[in-house]
Amino acid sequence: MPEAILSDYFYGDESEQFVFFKIPRQLITDLKFKHISTDAKLLYGMLLDRMSLSAKHGWYDDTGRVYIYYTVDEICGDMVCGRDKAMKLLAELDNKKGIGLIERVRQGLGRPSKIYVKRFTTRTAPPKPAPLPPEPFAPISEVDFSDVQKLKCTLSQGQNKK
Repeated sequence: MPEAILSDYFYGDESEQFVFFKIPRQLITDLKFKHISTDAKLLYGMLLDRMSLSAKHGWYDDTGRVYIYYTVDEICGDMVCGRDKAMKLLAELDNKKGIGLIERVRQGLGRPSKIYVKRFTTRTAPPKPAPLPPEPFAPISEVDFSDVQKLKCTLSQGQNKK
């Protein structure tokens, strides 16, 4: 059996093996997202990942919203799919044709569209549950001591003498 070589260091692209895309659990478990394809959910996770990079580059619009650039060709390369599939996935997430998790703003003149990745949750707090009605007052029933034995303390005559 060949001996395994253990190393304390990462070499080359080994350092990339612990970089992950995060896909929010709600996209998988919430009923309102059940009709979205798994590929579209993965793409949304990839778009979320790009948000931090865009923020580092200072890509904010006039209102302070972060936007990203992610061309259809880049999506095709990353998702290993054709142009039609990439366009379908974007449409599935878009606010015009799809669920509304992204908004694409065309730039024109051959420039890529700005993509605003939108929240998938709401900021409003869930309604508070109605308070429970008070329990009706019930007096404590009388305690029956009839079968409790009485303790008789008898002192021996020797203890009474001093």
